Amino acid sequence: MRYNRVHITFLIVLSIGISALTNSTFSQEKEKFVVVLDAGHGGHDPGNRGNGYKEKEIALNVVLAVGTVLENDDRFEVVYTRKKDEFIELHERGSIANKAGADLFVSVHCNSHRSQAFGTETFVLGLHANDENFNVAKNENSVILLEDNYEANYDGFDPNSPESIIGLTLMQEEYLDQSLTLASFVQNSFTKTLNRKSRGVKQAGFVVLHQTYMPSVLIELGFLTNNIEGKYLNSKKGQANMAKAIITSIINYKESLDAIYKVTIPEKVEVDATEIQSNKINEGDQVYEDVTFKVQIGAGASELELLPSNFKGLDQLSKLKIDDLYKYYYGNTSNYTLIKELRAIAIEKGFDSCFVVAFRNNELIPLIDVLKTHTTSN
Repeated sequence: MRYNRVHITFLIVLSIGISALTNSTFSQEKEKFVVVLDAGHGGHDPGNRGNGYKEKEIALNVVLAVGTVLENDDRFEVVYTRKKDEFIELHERGSIANKAGADLFVSVHCNSHRSQAFGTETFVLGLHANDENFNVAKNENSVILLEDNYEANYDGFDPNSPESIIGLTLMQEEYLDQSLTLASFVQNSFTKTLNRKSRGVKQAGFVVLHQTYMPSVLIELGFLTNNIEGKYLNSKKGQANMAKAIITSIINYKESLDAIYKVTIPEKVEVDATEIQSNKINEGDQVYEDVTFKVQIGAGASELELLPSNFKGLDQLSKLKIDDLYKYYYGNTSNYTLIKELRAIAIEKGFDSCFVVAFRNNELIPLIDVLKTHTTSN
Protein backbone atom coordinates (compact mmCIF):
# COMPACT_ATOMS: atom_id res chain seq x y z
CA MET A 1 0.00 0.00 0.00
CA ARG A 2 1.25 3.45 -0.86
CA TYR A 3 0.90 5.99 1.90
CA ASN A 4 0.71 9.79 1.70
CA ARG A 5 4.09 11.45 1.52
CA VAL A 6 4.92 13.96 4.18
CA HIS A 7 7.66 16.30 3.00
CA ILE A 8 9.33 17.06 6.27
CA THR A 9 12.28 19.08 7.38
CA PHE A 10 12.19 18.23 11.06
CA LEU A 11 14.56 18.06 13.98
CA ILE A 12 16.17 15.67 16.37
CA VAL A 13 15.92 16.89 19.92
CA LEU A 14 18.69 15.66 22.20
CA SER A 15 18.32 15.02 25.90
CA ILE A 16 17.54 18.42 27.44
CA GLY A 17 15.44 18.63 30.61
CA ILE A 18 12.49 20.86 31.22
CA SER A 19 14.51 22.79 33.81
CA ALA A 20 16.97 23.78 31.11
CA LEU A 21 14.02 24.74 28.94
CA THR A 22 12.70 27.03 31.64
CA ASN A 23 16.02 28.60 32.47
CA SER A 24 17.33 29.21 28.98
CA THR A 25 14.87 28.75 26.14
CA PHE A 26 12.15 30.82 27.75
CA SER A 27 14.31 33.05 29.87
CA GLN A 28 12.85 36.48 30.37
CA GLU A 29 16.38 37.84 30.06
CA LYS A 30 16.31 37.03 26.39
CA GLU A 31 15.25 40.11 24.45
CA LYS A 32 13.48 38.35 21.59
CA PHE A 33 11.84 35.02 20.91
CA VAL A 34 13.76 33.45 18.03
CA VAL A 35 11.70 31.55 15.46
CA VAL A 36 13.36 29.56 12.68
CA LEU A 37 11.10 29.24 9.64
CA ASP A 38 11.87 26.41 7.28
CA ALA A 39 10.39 26.19 3.79
CA GLY A 40 10.59 22.55 2.76
CA HIS A 41 12.57 21.38 -0.25
CA GLY A 42 14.05 23.80 -2.80
CA GLY A 43 16.47 23.79 -5.70
CA HIS A 44 16.83 20.36 -7.30
CA ASP A 45 14.52 18.90 -4.63
CA PRO A 46 11.11 20.03 -5.96
CA GLY A 47 9.02 18.23 -3.38
CA ASN A 48 5.42 17.45 -4.22
CA ARG A 49 4.25 18.19 -7.79
CA GLY A 50 0.62 17.19 -7.34
CA ASN A 51 -1.67 18.58 -10.06
CA GLY A 52 1.37 20.31 -11.54
CA TYR A 53 1.78 22.65 -8.55
CA LYS A 54 5.17 23.17 -6.93
CA GLU A 55 5.44 22.39 -3.23
CA LYS A 56 8.78 24.12 -2.86
CA GLU A 57 7.26 27.40 -4.11
CA ILE A 58 4.08 27.20 -2.03
CA ALA A 59 6.03 26.39 1.13
CA LEU A 60 8.41 29.29 0.52
CA ASN A 61 5.58 31.75 -0.16
CA VAL A 62 3.83 30.82 3.08
CA VAL A 63 7.04 30.95 5.12
CA LEU A 64 7.95 34.39 3.78
CA ALA A 65 4.44 35.66 4.56
CA VAL A 66 4.69 34.35 8.13
CA GLY A 67 8.15 35.83 8.55
CA THR A 68 7.15 39.26 7.26
CA VAL A 69 4.51 39.65 9.96
CA LEU A 70 6.65 38.28 12.79
CA GLU A 71 9.56 40.51 11.78
CA ASN A 72 7.31 43.52 12.38
CA ASP A 73 6.55 42.33 15.91
CA ASP A 74 9.24 43.54 18.32
CA ARG A 75 8.92 40.38 20.41
CA PHE A 76 10.26 38.13 17.64
CA GLU A 77 13.44 37.53 15.73
CA VAL A 78 12.99 35.51 12.54
CA VAL A 79 15.60 33.29 10.91
CA TYR A 80 15.02 31.49 7.61
CA THR A 81 16.63 28.27 6.44
CA ARG A 82 16.06 29.55 2.91
CA LYS A 83 14.53 32.67 1.37
CA LYS A 84 14.83 31.64 -2.25
CA ASP A 85 14.70 28.57 -4.47
CA GLU A 86 17.81 26.74 -3.29
CA PHE A 87 18.61 23.29 -1.95
CA ILE A 88 19.55 23.22 1.73
CA GLU A 89 20.73 19.91 3.14
CA LEU A 90 18.82 18.68 6.15
CA HIS A 91 21.76 18.80 8.54
CA GLU A 92 22.46 22.38 7.45
CA ARG A 93 18.95 23.40 8.48
CA GLY A 94 19.72 22.11 11.94
CA SER A 95 22.95 24.04 12.05
CA ILE A 96 21.13 27.25 11.11
CA ALA A 97 18.69 26.77 13.98
CA ASN A 98 21.47 26.01 16.48
CA LYS A 99 23.57 29.01 15.53
CA ALA A 100 20.50 31.23 15.88
CA GLY A 101 19.85 30.01 19.41
CA ALA A 102 16.28 29.39 18.29
CA ASP A 103 13.35 29.03 20.66
CA LEU A 104 11.14 27.42 18.03
CA PHE A 105 11.44 25.63 14.70
CA VAL A 106 8.55 25.60 12.23
CA SER A 107 8.77 23.69 8.96
CA VAL A 108 6.16 24.09 6.22
CA HIS A 109 5.28 21.50 3.57
CA CYS A 110 2.47 20.12 1.41
CA ASN A 111 1.14 16.58 1.17
CA SER A 112 0.40 14.27 -1.76
CA HIS A 113 -1.53 11.04 -2.20
CA ARG A 114 -2.73 8.88 -5.05
CA SER A 115 -6.32 9.44 -3.88
CA GLN A 116 -8.26 12.67 -3.33
CA ALA A 117 -7.24 12.76 0.34
CA PHE A 118 -7.33 16.24 1.87
CA GLY A 119 -6.81 18.09 5.13
CA THR A 120 -4.08 19.59 7.31
CA GLU A 121 -1.88 17.76 9.79
CA THR A 122 1.01 18.71 12.03
CA PHE A 123 3.84 16.38 13.02
CA VAL A 124 6.16 16.30 16.01
CA LEU A 125 9.10 14.03 16.57
CA GLY A 126 8.22 10.70 18.15
CA LEU A 127 8.15 6.96 17.67
CA HIS A 128 6.09 5.89 14.68
CA ALA A 129 2.86 4.57 16.19
CA ASN A 130 1.89 2.45 13.19
CA ASP A 131 3.03 1.27 9.77
CA GLU A 132 1.63 4.36 8.08
CA ASN A 133 3.67 6.73 10.23
CA PHE A 134 6.79 4.64 9.62
CA ASN A 135 6.25 4.79 5.84
CA VAL A 136 5.69 8.54 6.08
CA ALA A 137 8.99 8.92 7.92
CA LYS A 138 10.78 6.52 5.57
CA ASN A 139 9.65 8.44 2.49
CA GLU A 140 10.82 11.76 3.88
CA ASN A 141 14.05 10.53 5.39
CA SER A 142 15.04 9.23 1.95
CA VAL A 143 15.59 12.87 0.93
CA ILE A 144 19.09 12.56 2.41
CA LEU A 145 19.99 10.39 -0.59
CA LEU A 146 19.94 13.58 -2.70
CA GLU A 147 22.77 15.03 -0.65
CA ASP A 148 26.49 14.74 -1.23
CA ASN A 149 28.40 12.74 1.38
CA TYR A 150 25.20 11.80 3.19
CA GLU A 151 26.82 8.73 4.77
CA ALA A 152 29.14 10.95 6.80
CA ASN A 153 26.56 13.66 7.49
CA TYR A 154 24.07 11.20 9.00
CA ASP A 155 26.47 8.74 10.63
CA GLY A 156 25.28 5.63 8.84
CA PHE A 157 21.55 6.31 9.20
CA ASP A 158 19.43 3.93 7.12
CA PRO A 159 16.08 5.53 6.11
CA ASN A 160 14.63 2.05 5.53
CA SER A 161 15.46 0.78 9.02
CA PRO A 162 12.93 0.97 11.87
CA GLU A 163 15.84 0.62 14.30
CA SER A 164 17.50 3.73 12.91
CA ILE A 165 14.32 5.74 13.32
CA ILE A 166 13.83 4.54 16.88
CA GLY A 167 17.38 5.63 17.65
CA LEU A 168 16.52 9.18 16.58
CA THR A 169 13.83 9.58 19.20
CA LEU A 170 16.07 9.51 22.27
CA MET A 171 14.84 12.76 23.76
CA GLN A 172 13.36 14.33 26.85
CA GLU A 173 9.62 13.76 26.81
CA GLU A 174 8.85 17.15 28.34
CA TYR A 175 10.38 18.69 25.23
CA LEU A 176 8.01 16.68 23.08
CA ASP A 177 5.19 18.07 25.19
CA GLN A 178 6.06 21.63 24.17
CA SER A 179 6.02 20.63 20.51
CA LEU A 180 2.66 18.93 20.95
CA THR A 181 1.24 22.10 22.47
CA LEU A 182 2.29 24.19 19.48
CA ALA A 183 1.05 21.53 17.07
CA SER A 184 -2.37 21.61 18.74
CA PHE A 185 -2.51 25.39 18.41
CA VAL A 186 -1.69 25.09 14.70
CA GLN A 187 -4.37 22.50 13.98
CA ASN A 188 -6.98 24.39 16.00
CA SER A 189 -6.17 27.58 14.13
CA PHE A 190 -6.59 25.89 10.75
CA THR A 191 -9.93 24.37 11.68
CA LYS A 192 -11.47 27.25 13.62
CA THR A 193 -10.36 30.23 11.54
CA LEU A 194 -10.20 28.65 8.09
CA ASN A 195 -12.58 25.69 8.46
CA ARG A 196 -9.96 23.33 7.05
CA LYS A 197 -10.29 19.61 7.70
CA SER A 198 -7.92 18.48 10.44
CA ARG A 199 -6.12 15.15 10.11
CA GLY A 200 -4.75 15.69 13.59
CA VAL A 201 -1.46 16.02 15.43
CA LYS A 202 0.83 13.07 14.75
CA GLN A 203 4.16 11.67 15.84
CA ALA A 204 6.76 9.92 13.70
CA GLY A 205 10.54 9.51 13.55
CA PHE A 206 12.44 11.75 11.13
CA VAL A 207 16.13 12.12 10.52
CA VAL A 208 16.26 15.59 9.09
CA LEU A 209 18.00 17.76 11.68
CA HIS A 210 20.97 16.75 13.79
CA GLN A 211 21.67 18.22 17.26
CA THR A 212 18.90 20.79 17.24
CA TYR A 213 17.73 22.12 20.59
CA MET A 214 14.24 23.58 20.50
CA PRO A 215 10.56 22.59 20.30
CA SER A 216 9.53 22.05 16.69
CA VAL A 217 6.66 21.16 14.42
CA LEU A 218 6.22 20.14 10.82
CA ILE A 219 3.10 21.64 9.27
CA GLU A 220 1.38 19.95 6.33
CA LEU A 221 -0.78 22.62 4.70
CA GLY A 222 -2.84 20.10 2.73
CA PHE A 223 -2.74 17.89 -0.33
CA LEU A 224 -1.67 19.33 -3.67
CA THR A 225 -2.98 16.16 -5.29
CA ASN A 226 -6.53 17.02 -4.20
CA ASN A 227 -8.17 18.98 -7.00
CA ILE A 228 -9.87 21.52 -4.73
CA GLU A 229 -7.31 21.77 -1.94
CA GLY A 230 -4.39 21.89 -4.35
CA LYS A 231 -5.94 24.82 -6.21
CA TYR A 232 -6.58 26.62 -2.91
CA LEU A 233 -3.01 26.15 -1.68
CA ASN A 234 -1.60 27.30 -5.00
CA SER A 235 -3.62 30.53 -4.83
CA LYS A 236 -2.44 33.79 -3.27
CA LYS A 237 -5.54 33.86 -1.07
CA GLY A 238 -5.00 30.32 0.18
CA GLN A 239 -1.35 30.93 0.98
CA ALA A 240 -2.16 34.18 2.77
CA ASN A 241 -4.87 32.50 4.86
CA MET A 242 -2.66 29.58 5.85
CA ALA A 243 0.13 32.00 6.78
CA LYS A 244 -2.21 34.02 9.01
CA ALA A 245 -3.28 30.87 10.84
CA ILE A 246 0.34 29.88 11.45
CA ILE A 247 1.18 33.38 12.67
CA THR A 248 -1.69 33.25 15.15
CA SER A 249 -0.49 29.86 16.42
CA ILE A 250 3.08 31.03 16.94
CA ILE A 251 1.96 34.17 18.77
CA ASN A 252 -0.46 32.18 20.95
CA TYR A 253 2.30 29.71 21.76
CA LYS A 254 4.74 32.45 22.74
CA GLU A 255 2.18 34.32 24.83
CA SER A 256 1.08 31.12 26.52
CA LEU A 257 4.67 30.43 27.54
CA ASP A 258 4.93 33.95 28.91
CA ALA A 259 1.76 33.41 30.91
CA ILE A 260 2.93 30.02 32.20
CA TYR A 261 6.23 31.27 33.55
CA LYS A 262 4.85 34.57 34.81
CA VAL A 263 2.33 32.89 37.08
CA THR A 264 3.21 34.27 40.47
CA ILE A 265 3.69 32.01 43.47
CA PRO A 266 2.43 33.08 46.89
CA GLU A 267 5.32 33.86 49.22
CA LYS A 268 4.04 31.35 51.77
CA VAL A 269 1.76 28.39 51.43
CA GLU A 270 0.24 27.87 54.85
CA VAL A 271 -2.40 25.30 53.92
CA ASP A 272 -2.06 21.66 53.05
CA ALA A 273 -3.15 20.40 49.64
CA THR A 274 -6.05 18.49 51.19
CA GLU A 275 -7.43 21.74 52.65
CA ILE A 276 -7.82 23.43 49.29
CA GLN A 277 -11.13 22.71 47.60
CA SER A 278 -11.71 23.25 43.89
CA ASN A 279 -15.11 24.88 44.49
CA LYS A 280 -13.88 27.35 47.11
CA ILE A 281 -14.28 30.98 45.98
CA ASN A 282 -13.27 33.99 48.03
CA GLU A 283 -14.01 37.64 47.39
CA GLY A 284 -11.57 39.04 44.83
CA ASP A 285 -10.77 35.67 43.23
CA GLN A 286 -10.36 35.53 39.45
CA VAL A 287 -13.06 33.17 38.21
CA TYR A 288 -13.73 32.11 34.61
CA GLU A 289 -16.98 30.17 34.44
CA ASP A 290 -16.41 28.45 31.08
CA VAL A 291 -12.76 27.58 31.70
CA THR A 292 -11.11 24.78 33.67
CA PHE A 293 -7.60 25.34 35.03
CA LYS A 294 -5.23 22.52 35.95
CA VAL A 295 -1.59 22.28 36.96
CA GLN A 296 0.41 20.09 34.61
CA ILE A 297 2.85 18.19 36.81
CA GLY A 298 4.30 15.71 34.34
CA ALA A 299 4.26 14.05 30.95
CA GLY A 300 5.61 10.73 29.77
CA ALA A 301 5.12 7.61 27.73
CA SER A 302 4.27 5.49 30.78
CA GLU A 303 0.75 5.35 32.16
CA LEU A 304 0.55 5.74 35.93
CA GLU A 305 -2.36 5.08 38.24
CA LEU A 306 -3.82 8.29 39.63
CA LEU A 307 -2.84 7.53 43.19
CA PRO A 308 -1.35 10.07 45.63
CA SER A 309 1.50 7.62 46.26
CA ASN A 310 2.54 7.97 42.61
CA PHE A 311 2.53 11.79 42.75
CA LYS A 312 4.28 12.65 46.02
CA GLY A 313 1.06 12.77 47.99
CA LEU A 314 -0.95 15.02 45.67
CA ASP A 315 -4.62 14.24 45.10
CA GLN A 316 -7.19 15.86 42.74
CA LEU A 317 -5.38 14.11 39.89
CA SER A 318 -6.31 13.60 36.25
CA LYS A 319 -4.58 12.55 33.04
CA LEU A 320 -4.94 13.02 29.30
CA LYS A 321 -3.47 10.86 26.56
CA ILE A 322 -2.32 12.55 23.34
CA ASP A 323 -1.08 9.97 20.88
CA ASP A 324 1.58 8.04 22.84
CA LEU A 325 2.12 10.68 25.53
CA TYR A 326 0.34 10.85 28.89
CA LYS A 327 -0.05 14.24 30.57
CA TYR A 328 -0.72 14.36 34.30
CA TYR A 329 -2.59 17.17 36.04
CA TYR A 330 -3.23 18.35 39.58
CA GLY A 331 -6.34 20.35 40.46
CA ASN A 332 -9.49 21.16 38.51
CA THR A 333 -11.08 24.55 38.98
CA SER A 334 -12.40 27.63 37.21
CA ASN A 335 -10.76 29.78 39.89
CA TYR A 336 -7.44 31.12 38.60
CA THR A 337 -6.48 32.47 42.02
CA LEU A 338 -6.92 29.00 43.48
CA ILE A 339 -4.97 27.23 40.73
CA LYS A 340 -1.97 29.44 41.50
CA GLU A 341 -2.10 28.23 45.09
CA LEU A 342 -2.26 24.64 43.88
CA ARG A 343 0.77 25.24 41.64
CA ALA A 344 2.67 26.53 44.66
CA ILE A 345 1.80 23.35 46.53
CA ALA A 346 2.92 21.18 43.60
CA ILE A 347 6.25 23.01 43.56
CA GLU A 348 6.67 22.42 47.29
CA LYS A 349 6.06 18.73 46.67
CA GLY A 350 8.95 18.69 44.21
CA PHE A 351 7.28 19.35 40.84
CA ASP A 352 9.51 22.34 40.13
CA SER A 353 8.67 22.55 36.42
CA CYS A 354 4.87 22.36 36.77
CA PHE A 355 2.75 25.01 35.09
CA VAL A 356 -0.87 26.12 34.74
CA VAL A 357 -2.90 25.10 31.69
CA ALA A 358 -6.43 26.01 30.63
CA PHE A 359 -9.21 24.00 29.01
CA ARG A 360 -12.49 25.02 27.44
CA ASN A 361 -14.96 22.30 26.44
CA ASN A 362 -12.25 19.74 27.25
CA GLU A 363 -9.90 21.35 24.72
CA LEU A 364 -6.52 22.86 25.60
CA ILE A 365 -6.52 26.61 24.92
CA PRO A 366 -3.84 29.30 25.26
CA LEU A 367 -3.69 30.51 28.85
CA ILE A 368 -3.01 34.05 27.69
CA ASP A 369 -6.34 34.14 25.84
CA VAL A 370 -8.15 33.34 29.07
CA LEU A 371 -6.32 35.94 31.11
CA LYS A 372 -7.23 38.67 28.64
CA THR A 373 -10.76 38.51 30.05
CA HIS A 374 -10.92 38.96 33.82
CA THR A 375 -13.94 38.17 35.97
CA THR A 376 -13.73 38.87 39.71
CA SER A 377 -16.10 37.11 42.09
CA ASN A 378 -18.53 39.20 44.09
